[in-house]
This record gives sequence, structure tokens and C-alpha cells, in this order.
Amino acid sequence: ALPVDQPGRSGRRGPAVKINPARAQRLRLPQQLYDPVLSHLCAKGTLGWWDGRALRALQQLSWNTSPPWRLALHLEIATAGSARLRGGLEREGESLPLSAAELILPTGPTGDGRGATTRALAPNIASLAAVPGKPAAIPSGPALILLNDSIACLEIETQRDLPWLSLLRGSDEILIPKEDLAEALTALLELPNLPRLEAPIELQLSEERPTPQPHLVLEADPAPAWMNPPLLAELSFDYGTMQLSAGDPRSAVVDWQGQKFLRRDLESEHNALVRLLELGLQPVASSQGHGLELDPQDLPAVAEPLLQDGWSVEVHGATMRPPSPPALRVESGIDWFELSGEVDFDGDQVDLSKVLESISRGDRFVELEDGSKGLLPEAWMKTYDSLSKLATSSSDAGLRFIPSQALLVDALLTAMPPAAVDSAFSKLRQKLLSFDRIKPKKEPRGFEGTLRGYQREGLGWLNFLREFGLGGVLADDMGLGKTVQVLALMRANRTPSKTTGLPYLVVAPRSVVYNWLDEAARFTPKLKVVEYSGADREALRPKLNDYDIVVTTYGTLRRDIGFLATVELDTIILDEAQAIKNPGSQTAKASRLLVARHRLALTGTPIENHLGELGSLFEFLNPGLLGRLPILEVLTGGRTASKNELRQVAEGIRPFILRRTKAQVLPDLPEKTEQVLLTTLLPEQRKVYDQLRAKYQASLLQQVESQGLSKSTMQVLEALLRLRQVACHPGLVDASFEEAGSAKLEALYTQVAAVLDEGHKLIIFSQFTKLLGFVQRHFDTEGVPYAYLDGQTRNRGDVVDRFQTDSTCNIFLVSLKAGGTGLNLTAAGYVFLLDPWWNPAVEAQAIDRAHRIGQTQPVFAYRMIAQDTVEEKILELQRSKRQIADAILEGEGQSLSDLTADDLKLLLS
Repeated sequence: ALPVDQPGRSGRRGPAVKINPARAQRLRLPQQLYDPVLSHLCAKGTLGWWDGRALRALQQLSWNTSPPWRLALHLEIATAGSARLRGGLEREGESLPLSAAELILPTGPTGDGRGATTRALAPNIASLAAVPGKPAAIPSGPALILLNDSIACLEIETQRDLPWLSLLRGSDEILIPKEDLAEALTALLELPNLPRLEAPIELQLSEERPTPQPHLVLEADPAPAWMNPPLLAELSFDYGTMQLSAGDPRSAVVDWQGQKFLRRDLESEHNALVRLLELGLQPVASSQGHGLELDPQDLPAVAEPLLQDGWSVEVHGATMRPPSPPALRVESGIDWFELSGEVDFDGDQVDLSKVLESISRGDRFVELEDGSKGLLPEAWMKTYDSLSKLATSSSDAGLRFIPSQALLVDALLTAMPPAAVDSAFSKLRQKLLSFDRIKPKKEPRGFEGTLRGYQREGLGWLNFLREFGLGGVLADDMGLGKTVQVLALMRANRTPSKTTGLPYLVVAPRSVVYNWLDEAARFTPKLKVVEYSGADREALRPKLNDYDIVVTTYGTLRRDIGFLATVELDTIILDEAQAIKNPGSQTAKASRLLVARHRLALTGTPIENHLGELGSLFEFLNPGLLGRLPILEVLTGGRTASKNELRQVAEGIRPFILRRTKAQVLPDLPEKTEQVLLTTLLPEQRKVYDQLRAKYQASLLQQVESQGLSKSTMQVLEALLRLRQVACHPGLVDASFEEAGSAKLEALYTQVAAVLDEGHKLIIFSQFTKLLGFVQRHFDTEGVPYAYLDGQTRNRGDVVDRFQTDSTCNIFLVSLKAGGTGLNLTAAGYVFLLDPWWNPAVEAQAIDRAHRIGQTQPVFAYRMIAQDTVEEKILELQRSKRQIADAILEGEGQSLSDLTADDLKLLLS
């Protein structure tokens, strides 16, 4: 910033003043302000320049708004064969000699920590130091250039351009003798960084700019092998037939014999180096200088993306080759299909079986015939490893699978190119995929009853499984009639033209055995049914083939598996199949030993929310279906499944699971469904019951015979009450009997677990508050929330509101007297009557706590009856003598006048 004269009276600037450099002030102008500030100063006429060498006047400047100039080198051949190298300035078709620049001002930091400065490159400057004794550190960017009293921008690259600017502005041109031309031009063109230079036409040198092909060589560091030394990397680039090391400083290579020079793509080479660093190679100093190294275990992860990007990779002298997409085939046999194919590694074809061998060893590399190595992609390792573990066997050509695995194989192959499949496999796959479009099947002849719409769909699906010899899970919600659908299937396939003559075996919890016997008698009365359990079951063994349906318990299955495994069966049906969810349990192992042509599993538990059950269930239903897939670890709780694993397994097993919820089949459901759940007393419970019954048989029948029923009413009612209590829980009669246990409560807990799994609410009624106390104790131990209401409850409204609105409280325990009337419990869809009251009015009052105005879901009511007890006898008696049954249950002695001695004997039998 320098003082100037004020304008004269004529309006023209007065004579230029002499400038004293000592009075000058240095100001820093950032590059981004060049245009706005300098253009403004020029427009105001207040910007000038001074060369700094002597006292002289300031020269006024104008601002040039054209694009920036760039430095160029011009090589000209003289007539005598010598050459001249000159500097020039170029921009958008314009060209000026470098000597036209009166002043060049490169900008940037001085490196002295005091900010920035400018340094004029005047014609006599030879040094590039911004501050004497300190190197310049001027970055690339716009400089200022003075041309004919106008100032403009000059785009420079500091390290490359500043030396040339200093050299050529000082000497105007460089002369190169003829005899040194080739050597000088070679040195010039091969400089690490060179401004734009065009070789003269007279030299007949053509410039080539091929795309560099990265070439990575990895060799082990010369250290003992036991140290697992890192791999040292050597990076080079193939430019056609020429290979250049990444460390070669030349920016171009001259080939005089070929009359050409190769211009290197330094930016691409730099990006290649950055790519290696991104992939995890580490800088290291070695005896050869600075380089990169790689941990050997990371080699596949580095080599795969490089090969995909077109790199050439060599390890220990062996070239790495990427594979082309595999050519796969699927061919079918009688009861199997086979996956085979070939993989091409850059012209070297390898059978799929060889690829599978490497994968089974966890090896990412395949040895090729010419000594090179084929690199297997990471995705192949997972997919083909899963296929190998899924396969039931392998052959010289590939992998073999059973028909039921068709969709699992298809799901795994979705990550690979489409495979060529034969017509048999194509038909099988299409049939399996069309399972959700299977036509409903009407109930067969001989079936006593009418199936609802969704049950007919279920029967069609069960026939579909039978046709293909596949096992499946019928997982309908509790109460939707799974038993009825299976009985319809049995009846449909028990005709002379379809029957195998072999029995059906139903394995069920003890609590539901009677239900099978009862519903079989009701819906398929022409089928011969037998219960295979109890002490006298051995007598049935020779005659099992005489029956159509054999019903047994899981306990009997475990004990008698040695015999049952020798019986050839038509179909095995596992009811409440969650009993085999643990594949290592004795029950699961025994079920897999049974021999049958068809297998079914029934469960009301939504198995899609319980992956742990799937592995064991499907190993029973379709042995080998899941092979040795890693997903089995997930299904048995060993680890968490990935989304991809779940998707593949879901697609593969979808045809083998049929699940309908009550919400889905609501139009087909009645408003209220009532069902009897029969239970079999536990051994100790049976012992207590039989002792008490024998006591009453000896004393009470004799008293009635001698005194008559009218004088024995109270004794009769007391005896029947005690027997009913023992049938519920022996602890109701005497605390010392609590350890005998309760079959009814065990069955209740199983049913409650299923209902809770389905996300429903339920009510449990009992007239015995002490029995509800046992249930409370169980739920407290298990940490299951519940609401409770009996005659002592004071805050009834709060208790009911909690059950109705709290999503975490899904169980309501209610005593009969406290909850028979006045409650609105429409949140519940299930009602369990622990000690039923067969009086229709009393039962209706309890069930109608849930089944009432405001209820939006079907209501299922279950009476829990202890088999071979007074409860079952009352059930028989009420069918013929309703009034007497009501009197016994309600304790109304006056109604016992119609009770006969034979009736009493029946009750005590």
C-alpha cells in the first residue's frame, strides 16, 4: 500500500511520485478474493504495480476476467537439427510467449509461521525461495500474472511449474544441440512432472495414453515359516507390453525405436495405491525402501475385490484367477435330484465337485492345471457350503438331494446364476410352490360331520402332502379342529382302493388321549380305534394291525419304542408336537425311530415364533430335509439367525406348514365353541382316589342298603364332593396328599402356554378357591402375571380393569361365586372350567363373562374332566338324568329323591 499524488485541477493524475520502499506496507490477499477485490480496485483506478528494484512510478492496471493462463512448453526443431525449448502461456486457443509476462506473483504460505507473502518472479530472479534460507511451500492454485498493464490469473502446479517459470523467464529459451537431442528429449519427457509439452512433428514421436492395468505381486517376508510372516507387496502397472513399477519416478517413457512415447496415467496409479490402503495393506519400511505388507489371512478378502476390478494378482509366483459365473445343472433320478456343473477360471474349466471339495475344507483357492490358483468368492463359500451340508450324499459329478429339499435348494441357488433344470425337477418345484393354491377337499364318505371351509382347505393340504410322501405341520390355532381334519384324512384313505392296510398311530399327551378316542367315535365310527397304554397293553401287540387307529401317549412311546419301532405304520401323527422340540430328548429320539410311510405333526403353538422347535420337528417329519445346514444351530438355540438364513429356510419349508389363526377364519367360526378335555389321573393321584372310592363303596353302599337313600343324602353328597376334589387335586382333601400332584393342572398349564403363545387372554374358573391357590402358586413360580378374583376381593373394578386393558396381564383366575355374575370380561377368548358345573345355567353364567355384547372374537370354552372318576360318571349320568346330576353338583339334597342305588353304584364304580 503506497501513497500517490492527488489528481490535479484538470482532473488528470499529476506527475508520478518517487516511491520509498521503506514506507511500503505488506497486505495479504486470499486467493478467493482475487476477482472481487482486484476487479474493484482496477475499476476505481487505484491498483498499480512496482517492480521493487528501483524507485519508479506506479503503473495503473486493469483486471482481465478471461479464464486463467496455463504454462506450456514449446520444443522447436531448427534447420541444423538442433532444438529450442521455450516457455509459453496458453488459454482457450490463445498463445503468448512466456517473455510477455512482466510480472508473475505465485501465492502461498512462507513456512515461517508468520502468515503469507507474495514474491515477484521478475526476469532476473533465479532463486525460488520465498524467504532467504527457507524453502518455499507454495501449493497449487491461481497465481497473478501481469501482461501489458493488465492483471490476470495463472493456474500453476507449484512443484512442477515454478522451476520452469524461473528457468525459462530468465534465459528466454534453452538450446539443445543435435547430438544431445535424443538424450535431452528423453530426459525431458520422462521427468516426474512436466507441463504440457507437444513433441515436434519432425521427431515423428506419437504420444500414447493407455489405461494402466494394476499388477500386484505378493511374496512372503524372508522370515521363518513358523512366524507366519506377512506378505510384502510390489505394485506395478501394465501399459500394453510395458510394465512400470509404482516406484518408477518417470512420468512418461520414450521408445525411440517404436517412434512413440508413453504418457503415464499418474492419477489412476495414485488411486490404485489408495485402493490397497483402503483394503488394509499397511505401509512398512524394508531393506528395499518403503513398501506395503499384508497379513496372509487377509489375502482372500483383498484379492477378491482386486480381481473383480480387473487387477492382476500374483502370490508366491502363482497367478490368481477369478471365476466366471458357474454353469449349473439339476437332473432328476427316481427318488433324488442332483446338482452338478462346471466353473470357468479364465479358460480353465473345473468340475463343481472340485470346487465343493475346496469349500468343504474352508479353502478359498482351487488348484488349476497350469499351476495358477482359482479364487472362490466369499458368497460361494456360504452358498455352496450350505448346499454341501444340505445334500444327502455326493457323487463324482456333484450333490444329491431328496425331493422334499427342492425348494430349499432353489432358495440357496437364488444367489447364483440360473441353473438348467430338467422337466422332472421343474414339475416338482412348481408343485411345491403351488401348495397355497391347493383346492379344498370335501369330507369323505363315512365321515360323520361337516367340515368348515378352512377345514376343507386343510384336508386338501393334508392330501397334497400324502400324495408327495411329505411330512407337514398342521399348526392351526387351538380350537380350530386339527383332530377333525386328520380324522377326515384317515377316513378318506381307508377305502379299499386307497388303504395300505397298516394302522395309523396317534401319539398324544395323556390329557388329550380321550379326546382322540371320543372324536374318532363321533366322526369316524366305522374306523376301529384302540388305546395302546396302561398295564395290559402288551396283550394288544399281536393285534395292532387289526385296528385302523392306535392312540398312545408320549410316555408309552418312550417306554415301548423297542417294540413300536418294529411296527410298520401307515401314518404317525404327533399331537401337541412341541413335546419333541428338544432334539436330544428321549421322546424326540424315540419318535424318529418309528417306521411309517407318512408323518404329521399337530400343534397350536405358532412355531414361526419358536425356531427352536423347527429343527427337531422337521427331522421327524422329513428326515434329512435340513441336512447339516448351519441354520440348525439357530433352530436349536445355538446362535441368532441372519435375515438371509431365515428367508432361505422359510422359503424351503413353507409348503410343509399350514397355520390358520382364529382371526383368519373368523367367518367360518361359530360365536362359541365348547369342548371337553379329558385327563388321566397321575399314578399317586390315582392311588389316593382309588383308596377313597373303595372306602365309600364299602361304607356308603351298605348304609344306603340298610337305611335308604333318603336318610343318607348328606353322606352321599359328602362322599361325591370328596371324590370330585381328589379328581381335581388330592391336596383339596388333605394337605398331606399335595405331593400326589394333579393331572388336570398339568394339562391346564400346557393349554395355557399354548393360548399365551398365540397372544390371547383367558379365564380360569373354579368353585374351589384352594384349587385356584395351587394355580396361583405355579404362576408365581414361573413369573407369569395374572389377575385374581374371589369373594374376599375388595377392589373388583380395578382387578377387572387391569385384565381388560393391561397387555401384560393375560390370565384371570376367578372363583365361581365371586365371578359367576356381574363381570364383563370381553378381552378373553378362552374359558377353562377346572371343576365343571354341568347345570347349563351355571355354566352359561361363567362362560358368558367372556361371551357377551362387546365381544369381538370367538369364545372357546373347555370343561376339564378327569377320566375314570366320578366326574366322568356324572357326565354319563347327566345325559339320562339331568336333574340328578345337577343336584349332585349343586348339593341340593331334595333333588336326590330320583337317585337310585344303581345310580350310586355307577358314580362310585
